[in-house]
Amino acid sequence: MAEATKAKPAKTSADLKPRLRRRYEEEIINQLKTELKLTNIHQVPRLEKIVVNAGLGRAKDDKRLMEVATNTLRKITGQQPIQTTAKNSIASFKLREGNKIGLKVTLRGAKMYEFMDRLINLVLPRLRDFHGVSDKSFDKQGNYSLGLTDQSVFPELSFEETNPAHGIQVTFVINSLNKDYSRALLEKFGIPFVKEEKNNG
Repeated sequence: MAEATKAKPAKTSADLKPRLRRRYEEEIINQLKTELKLTNIHQVPRLEKIVVNAGLGRAKDDKRLMEVATNTLRKITGQQPIQTTAKNSIASFKLREGNKIGLKVTLRGAKMYEFMDRLINLVLPRLRDFHGVSDKSFDKQGNYSLGLTDQSVFPELSFEETNPAHGIQVTFVINSLNKDYSRALLEKFGIPFVKEEKNNG
């Protein structure tokens, strides 16, 4: 009689970790500790969260745009976005305090790493005439923001779901000593920064 088929071993928590998270824990931490000459492993820069925003200043007059942007963020992040509202009234923009001005999703843990993996390996390569992202978009705390002019570069969306078009801002919130350390971390993850041309003159 044939031997009973052996049950496949259950996947461990390590197997279920997103690829970039595993790479960070197994390779990047030690690489950065050495390369940045850090004395303590807790000084190594760490990605804390990714915030995905869709600013929709004209959405208060356009319900269709709000619906499309809500669908965009839900599909590309796997989470339901929350609406953001104006904190102040600005007469020149016909903006009142409390007006709905955008949508936001905050990603942490596995979803954060999975979103970053897709962004780096699927979305950025689809940008027309893409030569890398700017290194001028770090704030003083070392967080990095990346802007996309429209949502059509995300493969999760059908053609019908990209009309009307709207912009998306992705902010990498990084626990870091400075922006140079943050850049080093993002480069290890595979973010392609534009290469500066050196003058030989």
